[in-house]
Amino acid sequence: MNYDFETVRKRYNSGSFKWDEMARNGVKPSEDIIPFSVADMEFVTAPEIVEAIKSELDVSIMGYASPTSEYLETVCEWLRTRHQWNARPEWILPSHGIVDAFFTAVRTYTREGEGVILNTPVYYPMYSAIESQGRKLVDNPLINTGSRYEIDFDDLERKAADPNTKMLILCSPHNPCGRVWTRDELSRLGEICLRHGVLVVSDEIHFDLLMPGHVHTVFASISDEIANNCVVCTAPSKTFNIAGLQTSNIFIPNAELREKFLRSLMLSNPHPKCNILGYVASMAAYKHCAGWLDQAMSVVDTNRKIICGFVARELPEIKITDLEGTYLLWLDFNGLGLGFKELERINHTEARLFFDEGCMFGKAGEGFERWNIACPTRYVEEALTRLKGAYGKSSR
Repeated sequence: MNYDFETVRKRYNSGSFKWDEMARNGVKPSEDIIPFSVADMEFVTAPEIVEAIKSELDVSIMGYASPTSEYLETVCEWLRTRHQWNARPEWILPSHGIVDAFFTAVRTYTREGEGVILNTPVYYPMYSAIESQGRKLVDNPLINTGSRYEIDFDDLERKAADPNTKMLILCSPHNPCGRVWTRDELSRLGEICLRHGVLVVSDEIHFDLLMPGHVHTVFASISDEIANNCVVCTAPSKTFNIAGLQTSNIFIPNAELREKFLRSLMLSNPHPKCNILGYVASMAAYKHCAGWLDQAMSVVDTNRKIICGFVARELPEIKITDLEGTYLLWLDFNGLGLGFKELERINHTEARLFFDEGCMFGKAGEGFERWNIACPTRYVEEALTRLKGAYGKSSR
């Protein structure tokens, strides 16, 4: 079946954060441009998901819901077939979102003043999960080789060895740098954390979004020892563009850690409830929409190639990090010699481009832009024309 990756549903005045943000900058529907910021796709929902929700509405009472055994087994089957991990249904705790989950994990497994490691630059709510709850951010800066980022394992070893360091929040695949960590890299990270008693909370929300030739390794699949020292956060939300249905699956193989997480969760939500339509949509996605995902990622890969080729030819001062996973392209504009505030101004007012500013991801992201390329190719091509108009040699 060939799916529709051309139609765009413009989400002005719909509550969409990224469309509302663009509108606040004076963009009118008549301009026919889209935002490239917040990480949801500009692809229409797979028809199998839409039909499953419609069918449920015909027969269901929208009462309180808990995950069914069918739902839990469906999630595990996806992990087995797509990622070769023999996950068990009893390991799953539901969560409305992965951000909620790593906030809860920090609160559950660390105390105020204790250290939590981040591989920076990284997804910005991770900073908030640490600092807003009175924990200490332990920065393990990634090494930028020019085309990709790598983990500084010597620095990681030193910082994990500090007795005050209790947790590492891992972004895998990495947002915004686009790395798909290899099994060897993850094994080395896991062994360091085991050696020093550092718990790993692995955010794997982008685990299905892979470029050709790259394979995602679920952190808990590496060994039984590593599985017992981690929390793995997954969701169908990025994969199938259903983030608004607020359904995530948190895998905690270690029974003691799982019980602690549940007790902590119930302090803020004493009777956890779930989105019944989220479960219906997620089951339909995992059972019937693998083909939709493969086609969607083919469009993303096409967009990646077009952008990289164009920028190399027309705007060589801009450097693009190799995209291995996610649909988020990480571009370094520092070669243009502009401050990040001026960069934002030009993008918004001259190029009419709305990326996520790199500074959101930490100081190492200043002068970078994160470009969400999960959209119809024609919008990417038009954006490149505007990008050249704003930054090409003849215009500046």
